[in-house]
Amino acid sequence: MKKILAVLCMALALGACQKQAPGSGLAFKNTDLTGLSYAQGFSLNDHTGKPVTLESYKGKAVVIFFGYTQCPDVCPTTMAEMAGVMKELGPLADQVQVLFITLDPARDTKELLAQYAPTFDPRFIGLYGTPEQTAQVAKEFKVIYNKVEGKTPDSYTIDHTAGSYVFDKNGKIRLFLRHGQGPAPIAHDLKLLLS
Repeated sequence: MKKILAVLCMALALGACQKQAPGSGLAFKNTDLTGLSYAQGFSLNDHTGKPVTLESYKGKAVVIFFGYTQCPDVCPTTMAEMAGVMKELGPLADQVQVLFITLDPARDTKELLAQYAPTFDPRFIGLYGTPEQTAQVAKEFKVIYNKVEGKTPDSYTIDHTAGSYVFDKNGKIRLFLRHGQGPAPIAHDLKLLLS
């Protein structure tokens, strides 16, 4: 609980530090993380089984969300929100890559991720790793997650950080997106990063 409170306090403090996008004269609507030393990358497999890193998507703005396919609320609403962002971006959407990193490698197989992520938008990609890789990537991104036992061994849920991370076309961390804000503020910020 102390860790969750610390992360919430950090997110609120960072929220007060919104900066202007370089050369735009306009402020980001989400939390500017430019220059922070964490969330530097990952080494996982995409939903086709191919090994990928953050560098695999260089040249595109990358949005990363951590979740799991059996998530009842936050994950599907976030993915639907990002599908709305892609629609709002129009032709610019081809310069954005949305990545869904599972926090549940025990249940989220590559086949399940290959069905789940592209359901929201055919360009979306699901990523997975071993439990150890998952823990390492979550630690690198300061994502908190906790397994909550269910009535049966397979009916557990996972409490987890609900925001998303945005990287610019050069693979540099730039933004933290708050959950549940709707597509417009996210599309606004992505347009600034892509301009």
